[in-house]
Amino acid sequence: MKTTIEIAVKQALSDLGFGEVPFVVDHPAELAHGDYACNVALAAAKTLGKSPREVAEAMKEALAGKISEVVKIEIAGPGFINFYLDRSFYVNEVNKLKVAGDAWGRNDSWAGKKVLVEYTDPNPFKEFHIGHMFTNIVGESLARLFVVNGADTYPIIYQGDVGLHVACSLWGMKQLGISPDSDFSVREMGKAYAIGATANKENPEAALEIKAINKQVYERSDAEVVELYDAGKKVSLAYFEEIYAILGTKFKAYFFESEVAAEGKALVLSHTEVFPESDGAHIFKGEDYGLHTRVFLNKEGLPTYEAKELALAKVKEDRLGQYDLSIISTANEVNEYFKVLNKALSFIYPDLAAKSEHIGHGMVRLTTGKMSSRTGNVISAIDFIDDVALAVVKKMADSGHSEPDQEAAQVVAIGAIKYATLRGSILQDSVFDSEKALSFEGDSGPYLQYTHARICSLLEKGAALDLDPKTKVVPDAVFDLEKIIYRYPEVIAAALEERAPHQVTTYLTKLAGEFNSFYATEKIVDKTDIYSPYKLALAQSVAITLKNGLWVLGIKAPERM
Repeated sequence: MKTTIEIAVKQALSDLGFGEVPFVVDHPAELAHGDYACNVALAAAKTLGKSPREVAEAMKEALAGKISEVVKIEIAGPGFINFYLDRSFYVNEVNKLKVAGDAWGRNDSWAGKKVLVEYTDPNPFKEFHIGHMFTNIVGESLARLFVVNGADTYPIIYQGDVGLHVACSLWGMKQLGISPDSDFSVREMGKAYAIGATANKENPEAALEIKAINKQVYERSDAEVVELYDAGKKVSLAYFEEIYAILGTKFKAYFFESEVAAEGKALVLSHTEVFPESDGAHIFKGEDYGLHTRVFLNKEGLPTYEAKELALAKVKEDRLGQYDLSIISTANEVNEYFKVLNKALSFIYPDLAAKSEHIGHGMVRLTTGKMSSRTGNVISAIDFIDDVALAVVKKMADSGHSEPDQEAAQVVAIGAIKYATLRGSILQDSVFDSEKALSFEGDSGPYLQYTHARICSLLEKGAALDLDPKTKVVPDAVFDLEKIIYRYPEVIAAALEERAPHQVTTYLTKLAGEFNSFYATEKIVDKTDIYSPYKLALAQSVAITLKNGLWVLGIKAPERM
């Protein structure tokens, strides 16, 4: 409908001889002001030397009767043109929604295009903390937005299985007496990393040993180190998979630093015009391009993160085939790093650089300061989820509800965490407030989940009375709820275009709020009400929309709570 109105406005401009004018068609802030509003008169007035109201009147006359589903056009304020849709439009949308089901809101704007979305990127040998979890939540929502907009989407992950952090962990594991055949956990490896990282910084003798281990890992030259390394990596990856399952993430491809290290080194050495030698290392002079200089090959001849990521772009294509876009989602503290990296990539693989996009999201910060895995000041993602799940059980018990089982509590906890992460712009820092996140009163994941469960209960009650959702008998007046439901596909398209999952969150919260107002004022399941089947159809439409929208956010929509 938005596109239909835009086409009609452009035609009216042409018919009136007003020429091309940039304008916007959007929804008014208040439902009482119509379904769509256009600022074309304000945009054209200055160019035409007329008042906005005068232009608006001319446009209104030119548009009259030209859009079949628009029943009324009004001029508001200084010259906005408001469009009101016909009653049949809403009924048709409800019918379309029911037929579409799980596909409701999806489009084919990215059909035929392959998109890689890289996110989470935890390092083996270290704890999977809440920073990784929040990065996963953001990346998962971006990947799912591409899915519902028709892209052939590849969620992928790149993990640092070599490097100084691994050497620190291995050194620390040895100090703790951890052997390859012992029964050790990732938590113990996290502790070992903190020990090793501190020693590397404060103990020169230990730093030399760690440096040697780092080289042995790269070269796989020491049998004892390799055996401990392989055992640690296996434990780490199995542990990560448990967390991905809880978070609802399924990666299509896994990439490791160890796979791209040699290629990264070769790229740097074969392009010394891009990476000149400096004090025994090879660097990229970012200052020449308004950026900063970074080392791509260190003095020991080992490739840095930068060199490895340089090779990663090509390895992705070699393994997965040609792609149209490669998204990399990380915390925004490395935004400048990725600017340098992509500039360097443009000299080696210009085509790959042109279709690479880095999205730096806001950081998770604690009240005690920034997390540091080096000092051990981290909150494990699993511990965090368990704590929130326990809070869910307590909250439901305190409010008189039956206590959920562990699985149900975890579903609500994940919903609360993901909603809290995605409720605002992903570019901004966020703070998790457990009390707000677990609220059942609105602006929370549990509120949306509870609304969906409430509708499922209503539909069950209707079915028990032989009342099915139908659109045959419709009231003359349009419910405000109907004016919100049909907007969902627009929200999905805009959220991807602007890389803004929070637009989905905002819309779903508004939709749930409108439904609950509808629920409070209308008796939905009523055998004596001829409009009850239509009210049930609206409720069903909200349930489908909530379920589909929550899926985009990576949140489950339970049928009972």
